[in-house]
Amino acid sequence: MNRISDFFTNPYLITGISSWFAAQVIKTVIFAIVHRKLDLSRMVGDGGMPSAHSATVTSVAVMCGLLNGTGSVEFALAFILAIIVCHDASGVRHETGKQAIVINELVETFRVSLDKELQEIRLKEFVGHTPLQVIAGILTGIGNALLMYALFFS
Repeated sequence: MNRISDFFTNPYLITGISSWFAAQVIKTVIFAIVHRKLDLSRMVGDGGMPSAHSATVTSVAVMCGLLNGTGSVEFALAFILAIIVCHDASGVRHETGKQAIVINELVETFRVSLDKELQEIRLKEFVGHTPLQVIAGILTGIGNALLMYALFFS
C-alpha cells in the first residue's frame, strides 16, 4: 500500500504531470484564440505553444534542484535529460514537422497518379516546436515547479 501512496505523493511526478497539463491547457487556449475554434484534441496533441515536453522535463529538473540541491545526482540527470528533450523538440521534431508539410503537399499534388493506399496518407504536421515555443515551455515548467514547491513541498 505504501508504494501506491508514494506514487501519488511523489513531488517529481506530481510536478511533471501538472506542468504537462498546464502547458496543454495553455496550448489549447492559444490555439482556440488564434483559430477561433475550440479543438480539444490539442489537449493531447504535439507541437504548439508552449512546448509541453519542455515544460515537463524542466519542471522535474527544477524540483530535483529544489528538493535535492543542484549538486545532486538527481538534479544532474534531470538537467541533462531536459537539455536533450528541449533540443530535440526544437531541432529534429521541428524539422520532421516541416518535412511532413512538404510531403503532404506533394501527395496532394500527385494524388491522381498515386496508388490508392498512398493517396490516403496524411502525415502529422504538429510534431515539433519553434525555439520560442520551447522557451515558453521552459518558463512554464520553471513557474509551475516553483509554485508546486511553494504550495506543497517547502
